[in-house]
Amino acid sequence: MIYDLIASIYDKVNKDVDYSAWADFIEEIIKREYKNGIPELVLDLGSGTGSMTLELAKRGYDMTGIDYSVEMLDIARERAEKAGLSDKMLWLCQDMTDFELYGNVDVTVSCLDTVNHITDPSDLSSCFSLVHNYLVPDGLFIFDVNGRYKFENIYGSESYVIEDKSSFLVWQNYYNEKSRICDFYISLFEKCDDGRYERYDEDQRERMYTLRSLKRLLKDNGFEFIGAYSDFAFTEGSDDDERLYLVARCIKN
Repeated sequence: MIYDLIASIYDKVNKDVDYSAWADFIEEIIKREYKNGIPELVLDLGSGTGSMTLELAKRGYDMTGIDYSVEMLDIARERAEKAGLSDKMLWLCQDMTDFELYGNVDVTVSCLDTVNHITDPSDLSSCFSLVHNYLVPDGLFIFDVNGRYKFENIYGSESYVIEDKSSFLVWQNYYNEKSRICDFYISLFEKCDDGRYERYDEDQRERMYTLRSLKRLLKDNGFEFIGAYSDFAFTEGSDDDERLYLVARCIKN
């Protein structure tokens, strides 16, 4: 699994992400839209190395982080221990389309286009159904997706290289506008103790979901759509944006 392999340099890949500003945005959404007082329990779905999980834990939330990569979770656990936040964390190694929790949560977040990695719409529907199942009535689901602009103009058929002192990563993209699928062909060269490099190759995919299709999937799984925004200033978003931040409310009879 490529995310096990690149776990050690994952944070370098996302070094420009302002998690503090993103967490401020999430808290403003909660302030505006959460109807049940002050939320306590938050699920971070596809938590990776725990950057957002930790940022929200610092703000007082009890966090559960779910990720399918053992290596990512190991890094997240170590970071939580160093920050003195282990008592506010529960880490679960599970598939986000087939996960189980010990109880309900007030808010679910999913950041950094995790949703785009679920390329089968039926699997995404299963994910949304589980999120709905584990949210309290009127709980919030806050997530982002890469928009059409990013798939067509940033991913496209571009190549990227990422390296540090011990790793060299080559990332080649091929986007099919008809299928809305972007294939990533990834080669990682990792330096061994004896100076040699081990090579690992992996293919990954993301799907571009239109705003209309996401609204339909949310509605079909019991959510009330609240809004889609193109930035942290709550500017109304569209399919032409690079990234969309979506908010939905869990409706239960």
